[in-house]
This record gives sequence, C-alpha cells and structure tokens, in this order.
Amino acid sequence: MISIQKISDWKESNFQVFLAYQDSDLSKHFSKAELAFIHKAVENKQKQVLLESFPTFRLVQLIEKKDDSNRTMEISRKEAAKLHGRVAGYKPESVCLVNIDLEKNVLLAYAEGLALSNYQFLKYFKDAEEKKNSLATIQIYAETLCQPELDELSNLVCAVSITKDLVNEPLSFLTANQLAVEIQEMGKTAGFSVEVFDKRKIQALKMGGLLAVNKGSIDPPTFTILEWKPKNAVNKKPFVLVGKGIVYDTGGLSLKPTSNSMDYMKCDMAGGAAVAGTLYGLAKNNIPVHVIGLVPATDNRPDGNAYTPGDVINMHSGATVEVLNTDAEGRMILADALSYAKKYDPEFVVDIATLTGSAVMALGNEAMAGMRNDEGWKYFSKLTESGFRVFERIVEFPMWEEYDEMLKSDIADMKNIGGREAGAITAGKFLQRFTEYPWTHLDIAGPSWNQKNDSYRGKGATAVAVRLLYDFFKEMS
Repeated sequence: MISIQKISDWKESNFQVFLAYQDSDLSKHFSKAELAFIHKAVENKQKQVLLESFPTFRLVQLIEKKDDSNRTMEISRKEAAKLHGRVAGYKPESVCLVNIDLEKNVLLAYAEGLALSNYQFLKYFKDAEEKKNSLATIQIYAETLCQPELDELSNLVCAVSITKDLVNEPLSFLTANQLAVEIQEMGKTAGFSVEVFDKRKIQALKMGGLLAVNKGSIDPPTFTILEWKPKNAVNKKPFVLVGKGIVYDTGGLSLKPTSNSMDYMKCDMAGGAAVAGTLYGLAKNNIPVHVIGLVPATDNRPDGNAYTPGDVINMHSGATVEVLNTDAEGRMILADALSYAKKYDPEFVVDIATLTGSAVMALGNEAMAGMRNDEGWKYFSKLTESGFRVFERIVEFPMWEEYDEMLKSDIADMKNIGGREAGAITAGKFLQRFTEYPWTHLDIAGPSWNQKNDSYRGKGATAVAVRLLYDFFKEMS
C-alpha cells in the first residue's frame, strides 16, 4: 500500500514536483533564469517543465484550470499519471508534491492519480521484484491539507488496488469459492463482516438462476454476504450493493463466437469485486453508512450437464425464466440476489455488473450504462454526480414499458434475452422484474477492463465503480 504523508519541509526531498495553475505567479519560487525557461516551455505547450539541478529532480507541473472543477480534477489525475511514467525510471522511493496554489480537491486528485498509477499486478512474474515500482511514499507540502485526509485517500487507493488484484486473477486461482475466501480476508483486514452460503444453502434458498448457471461447472457456486454496520450509521435502512460474480464466462453452451471474446473473461466478476472493494474502503475509513453487499458467484462453462437454451428455470423470486441464450448468465444470478435483497427492506439497491456487449457498443470504455426504476430517481441523480466527480461517468438509458414486450415468453413468465436491438436496456428490464424497492443498475462492461494502458487507470482491471460508490456513500454520510 502506498503511503501519502503531509510534510513540513520539502527541501530535503530529491524528487520535487511544484504544482501550480498555468496562470500562476511563480516569481516567489524560482529565479529569473528559471522563470524564463519555464515561460518558454509553456509557450511550447508543455505542462511539465523539468529544471536541471542534479542531484535533485525538480519539475514544475502546470494544471489547466477549467470552468468545470470535475474536469480540472481529471486533468490533474492524468498529469500525475504522466509524471509517474516520467519518474519511474529513476526508481524513487518517494516523490514530494509542493503545492503553490492548487485548490485542495485538485491537489488531492493529483496525489490520487499518482498513487493509482503506481499499481502493478506482478504475482505471476518470476522476476517480480525487478519489475516492481520503487515508489512507496508520496509526500505533500501543503497548508490546506491535514493527515487524516491523506490517510483516507491512501485507504481508498488500497481498496482500488485490492479490487484490481481480484479482477486480474485468473480462474486457475480465483474460483467462486476462492473469491469468497478473498472477500473474507478483506473483511478481516478492513473490519466488515462476511458470511458465505455454500451450494447446499443456495439450494435451500431455491436460487434457481445461480444454480442453473453453475450446472456446467465442476466447482460449486457461492453466495457471499458482506456487511458494514457502524454504530453511528446515518441510515436506518441499509443500502444494498449487488455484484455479478461470474469468475469466468465461456458463454456456456451458447459459446462466445467472436475473436478475442473469451481472452479476458476472467474480468466478468468485476462487479462483485467492486462491491467488495467498496465495503473495504468504507470500513477502513469508518464511513458512517450501513451497507450490505451481495455477491453471487460461479463460472459459466459448457459441461455435459450445463443448462441449455430452451430450459425453464424457477428463480428465487418464484418467477419462471425461459433461457434462450446461456451467455446471458449474469442477469440470471443477479436476479436471485436482487430478489434476496428484499429481506433487508433496503433504502436503495445498486447492482453492478459487466452485463452486456450492447453497453460497450453504445458507450465504449468511457462510461457505464445506468438504468433505474421510478423510485430510484433521487439516489440515481446522486450517483451521477459522484460519477462526474471521480470521472467514472454514468449515462442513463431509458426504461420505457415498451421494452418489456421484448422479454415476453410463450411458455414462461419471461425470456432471459430480448432481441438484438437495445440489448443493454432489455437486460436492465429483466433485472427490474426482481426489484421492489428503489433500485439502479450499472452496466460496467465497457470501463471495467482496458485492453491497452489508459492513464492512471492502467491496463487490465480498472476497479471501476469503487471510487464512484465510495464517493456516493461519503456524500450520503
């Protein structure tokens, strides 16, 4: 875990980064010759200006200030990622950020971007120690910040990193049972409670959707319940998070047909990982909100006993579902969890899932698709605000009644897919049928995984929705 520390003297650091807005007066901090050099670099549209002063690394970081403060914070994060790439080759153990005139939120965003950029998943490299980033401490010289704020950021970055670790793990290690074990360890470390239902308990609860998807697997399913309930919680009724935990998805008998479509399907449990990561961050920072997490988990494989197109499944809610595509498995396990969530009489429920390729086609990696029922409007708007603050943005898709027609079945209460069109929406409409409380669905299929490096989000798992949900709950508190 990277440490973020407030310091009282920056002059002893060998790696100094001076942070200012582009239109700042720098005359108090640099000589005339240095100012001339900086001015010339700025004219050439440079935002990072290196001042040669061996053996000390001195760099001026200029941040472009926008009218939209959320956009300014994102610029700050991305500039920090560029800095990380620039200094990594020097193998520094610490970098000192010297604030000249950035506002607190922009300065924290820079520290966040730098810390997030330091993430690596090196578990399976034999030369992991050689590849490991040396940066262990971010020092900050700023009157506007206090150490508890920096400790909070450190814990949140840790939550994101642990979430990424889960999503980056291959099925050869992270089975449904192992996912439950990892969440239990997270609970012990952070201080939230964890209960795991085994297959026998899942059968007793008649979670037909989860059991159906699991039929093709040699490994049993799990249903993990996480709970963070501080004594000073501000909410009387719990918020509930439901995360898709498909630890690997072949598509089942409806085998994924397209090129590269299975290569990274270990990430199909990114929603479940995000739920665990969110609870970790809330508990570590003692945020006074009562939150429950539900993570149904299994892999989806085409074994001889796998569920098939044409099957009719009896769900936990009592409804029946005609399966027409076994690759629409995420909604089957989520439906059982959403139905189970009713027992908590929740204030608001959010499900998080890498659910549809349709969401990816519509939005790419830049945003998640959001859907809600009428009762979920108030909290959905707050989620959207949080999304813009942390730049994990939500685009609302319509949930008009006309889309229900696409799920009508001739032999059961509903089909598990609609048509080719509006696939993300009909998936949301399917889930809506298992909710009787204020609810929002977040389809994170696009932003959950990066095929190539993307600034501070990196390559591979992104842990999308952890920072979003943490910000949302902090605002709720």
